[in-house]
Amino acid sequence: MDRALYIAMTGAKNNMAAQTIRANNMANLNTTGFKADFEQSRSMGVYYGDGQPTRAYALTESPRADFEFGAMQTTGNPMDIAINGEGFIAVQAPDGSEAYTRAGNLAIDATGTLRTANGLAVIGNSGPISLPPLDKIEVGSDGTISTISLGQTAETMVETNRIKLVKPEVTNLEKGPDGLFRQRDGLTAAPDASVRVASGVLEASNVNAMSEFTQIISLARQFDMQLKLMKTAEDNSSASAQLLQMS
Repeated sequence: MDRALYIAMTGAKNNMAAQTIRANNMANLNTTGFKADFEQSRSMGVYYGDGQPTRAYALTESPRADFEFGAMQTTGNPMDIAINGEGFIAVQAPDGSEAYTRAGNLAIDATGTLRTANGLAVIGNSGPISLPPLDKIEVGSDGTISTISLGQTAETMVETNRIKLVKPEVTNLEKGPDGLFRQRDGLTAAPDASVRVASGVLEASNVNAMSEFTQIISLARQFDMQLKLMKTAEDNSSASAQLLQMS
């Protein structure tokens, strides 16, 4: 009886973990450049010493993100960029490490630092990109940033910096709790000249609302089934106890 109860309990617990992953996908339905997370369940044996497994339990894990491209949305804002095809924009994470994102809604803060919408500094030729006061900015398809300084004319437009664009193997990428991607081996990716960006465009989230909603309903039903199994195990245990008392 306890084995059935253990399996049902861990199944219900991990159904809730899977619901959390799916709910997070739904919450980021409108987040620029967001990549949905997969979730999967599998059974795991419980080992004590060198013997055979005495129990089995359910395990929910997020093996990787969905790297399918999101829809391209035209904004006309020169500060908005989107990766054309494969690739990522290099940014400086809050802990100072290099990380990667496809969210290209950029802005310049009061100190002239080029940042993403959530405040991460964009990395250029030699670290975070810092720009002088300017009247106009353009981002080329290779990530080159051209600016016209404040008070100058169009003829004075110069190349100021270049956004670091990378194309690491997605099998070597893992998604952190902050939503940023990093290489599993801990190394930083080298710039890749083949990565191209489009200006005045943003990549939408790749979350499929209908698919996520269907999965959430399915997981809720599985959770109810696990609770029913736990109740059945409890009833069987009570019935067994009564039989033993009668004997």
